[in-house]
Amino acid sequence: MTFRLTCPVCGKRDVYEFTYGGPERGPRPQEAYPGSGADPEAGANPEAGAGLAAGAEAHFRWAQFRMNRPEPQEEWWHHAAGCGIWFSTWRDPATNREARPGGGETSGDEASGGDSR
Repeated sequence: MTFRLTCPVCGKRDVYEFTYGGPERGPRPQEAYPGSGADPEAGANPEAGAGLAAGAEAHFRWAQFRMNRPEPQEEWWHHAAGCGIWFSTWRDPATNREARPGGGETSGDEASGGDSR
């Protein structure tokens, strides 16, 4: 199944020109390494609620676990066969159509199912 994405530089292009970079996951959690503000002697930082083990666990979960929900989500894409930029866009994985932030399809040929080549 193919669909089209809107590159901010090149406009609407076939998905085969892009490389999927994954969903937007937010900022990387604070890693608890010596010198990063976490005190390994104290065991747990009451303000952050995490010691070395908890910081490593949070980072592991952030890096390894990804949820693919059937609802619109912000995703990273690389226009590998085009201009070469990385950009984020909203897409509904259930329909493979670009979406507005928080849901709802965008207007244009993606929502109507047409092709405007």
